[in-house]
Amino acid sequence: MQTLIKDFWLIFRNNIRDYGMYIALAGIFIFFTITTGGLFVSSRNIFNLIQQTGFIAVGSIGMTLIIVIRHIDLSVGSIAGVVGAMAAVLIVSYGMPAAIALPVVLVFGALAGLLTGFLVAKVGIPAFVASLGGMFAYRGLIFNFLQSTGTLGVNDPLIEAIGRGTIPGLATVFGMQLTSLIVGLFAIGWLIYSELNNRQKKIEYNFDVLPKNLMIIKLIFISTIIAVVTYVLGAYRGISWVLVIVGVVVFIYHFMTTKTVLGRHIFAVGGNPEASELSGISVEKITYFVFSSMGFLSALSGIMYLARLQSATFTAGEGLELQVIAGAFVGGTSAAGGIGKVTGSMIGALVMASLINGMQMLSLGSNIQNIISGVVLVLAVIFDVKTRNMKKIEKSA
Repeated sequence: MQTLIKDFWLIFRNNIRDYGMYIALAGIFIFFTITTGGLFVSSRNIFNLIQQTGFIAVGSIGMTLIIVIRHIDLSVGSIAGVVGAMAAVLIVSYGMPAAIALPVVLVFGALAGLLTGFLVAKVGIPAFVASLGGMFAYRGLIFNFLQSTGTLGVNDPLIEAIGRGTIPGLATVFGMQLTSLIVGLFAIGWLIYSELNNRQKKIEYNFDVLPKNLMIIKLIFISTIIAVVTYVLGAYRGISWVLVIVGVVVFIYHFMTTKTVLGRHIFAVGGNPEASELSGISVEKITYFVFSSMGFLSALSGIMYLARLQSATFTAGEGLELQVIAGAFVGGTSAAGGIGKVTGSMIGALVMASLINGMQMLSLGSNIQNIISGVVLVLAVIFDVKTRNMKKIEKSA
């Protein structure tokens, strides 16, 4: 038992950046569950929390890559807002089917991000300035699209399904929808398979791996969380399309950043741009891709936000850039670049959304919410700096 505890402590200490956010999320859930008398973990609130987190999590994933290559993008919220307004105008004013309008605005978002990437990589404008200019320009476009209406409601089945719909339930099993049960079992099965597969590959290349007993504990813990969340959702309304969208984005970007050459090049550029250029990696092309990807995900966030409100407004996307930056930092992305995980940013977005959701349930004022959110963000950056310094000391020792 003592050996197990010692191994657990050493592993936690060496991987504190990865596990710290999960501990913070667990602490937030426990605190608000107690202070709200259990309402925080009710089926209705968990479902609403996922809906609120979705568009922030998608943006945080894109911002992770931006920060990894040592840049920042302040135009995220404005792109999301103008994409929502553009989609609403195309659907309502021009009668374009949503199935056509949504791909059109997604392409617009990717091109908007590509323009920022061009200004940064080719023209040499600092990303902060280039994206700040974009933030003002796209915010102005929102007013042009909506003109004097201020708000443009969208009544479309596809938009409503994205914002409020759930996966159709085939039947009810054990008090929950069958589709939710299938998705939960698939997620647990994929988790176990990927963990065992990664472990085997690490052993083949003589990399350090978790002791078998700790690996089993980890799998049981995460599988239990997946099972509980799946059951809670399945017993209420089922798995929402927002959760499906986030899951697909996380899967694609996690695979891209961990299993492809492109992903390795992105982190190489973030670690040392000069050395990457000398080794044959085109920093310019990587910058184009990352900013274009950010624009695409900003547009997707804008669509999700439009679907959630069922309308486009002047204020749509305001402050979203700060929320996704916070999600990326809280999720373990290093402010110095070169370090970050897609899954971590998703958890970071959930941490921030859970914190705000819990404070709203306690009826705390917006001023208190902003203060606490700011403190959490600063603590996350301090945590990043301290853990990097610890690793430098260990390497030099």
